[in-house]
Amino acid sequence: MERGTFLGASTAMVAGLSPSCGALAEQLGKRPMIGFLGSASPAQVASSTVFLAAFRQGLSETGWVEGQNVSIEYRWAEGQLDRLPALAADLVGRKVDVIVVLSAQSALAAKNASSTIPIVFAVGVDPVAEGLVGSLARPGGNLTGISRFNLELMPKRLELLSELVPQATAIALLAEPNIPITEPMIRDVLEAARVKRVQLQILKAGSDSEIDAAFATLTQLHAGGLLVGPSTFFASRREQIFALASRYAVPAMYDTREYVAAGGLISYGPTIASRQLGIYAGKILNGAKPADLPVQQPTTFELVVNLKTAKALGLTVPPSILARADEVIE
Repeated sequence: MERGTFLGASTAMVAGLSPSCGALAEQLGKRPMIGFLGSASPAQVASSTVFLAAFRQGLSETGWVEGQNVSIEYRWAEGQLDRLPALAADLVGRKVDVIVVLSAQSALAAKNASSTIPIVFAVGVDPVAEGLVGSLARPGGNLTGISRFNLELMPKRLELLSELVPQATAIALLAEPNIPITEPMIRDVLEAARVKRVQLQILKAGSDSEIDAAFATLTQLHAGGLLVGPSTFFASRREQIFALASRYAVPAMYDTREYVAAGGLISYGPTIASRQLGIYAGKILNGAKPADLPVQQPTTFELVVNLKTAKALGLTVPPSILARADEVIE
């Protein structure tokens, strides 16, 4: 498994604070404000305590400390994506200085709400293809951030899941309908399944009842494993998915370690570079323009396995996977 990293006041009393940020803001009688817009809930965002701590660390490295020389307004859609436009508009109405968003849907809502307020994103899709930026090297406009390219990792996740359950002749893919990555994801995973010579069953779910129904069909489909597609909605229904995976005793592969840390079986993907988000937000508060900050991309990825969940499923994790795992939860 490749290892590595992402490419990556008080006024002047705060170490490293430049005269151009906190001190100037205080002179102008205004404390800068960051708007934080999430599609899920705090509990579902990268173990939010850890995530936000890393975000604040990135801010502090550029001279900004929450509660001292910068304030943060948090807005969470709680998995109800239709709330995002109103939440984004609310932040714009509060005249925040920069908006930080954690999904493509949030980024689009913020972009539609303002063409002038800087927006820093962390998304799992190609931001160029989604129209968020003009290019990765020179974003142009008022958006920049981090792209995790979740879509491109789906074939690798299928490969790892097949290695975890080598006896499985059929694997199911749980996908959220009507989001941009779904159809290209299905095409990529179908091709990967053809190469692996396993049958792929496509299950689409966009509501709680549809998730229940999808799991209920796994036995009929003789699926030996489940690949859970990247989805803000699925992240907001994490506990429901865990309970169903346990009830139907199906090994499931996820896209982020947060699933596994909360009780899921296995995940493969880049970490969300929350520290880099904080650095970018801080740089913008210090005067940098989003158009000049290149979109960052992951160069390495982490494999995480939960042995406690494997034991509950009666599953023995192959030594080949354990040897490559970046983290093993026991």
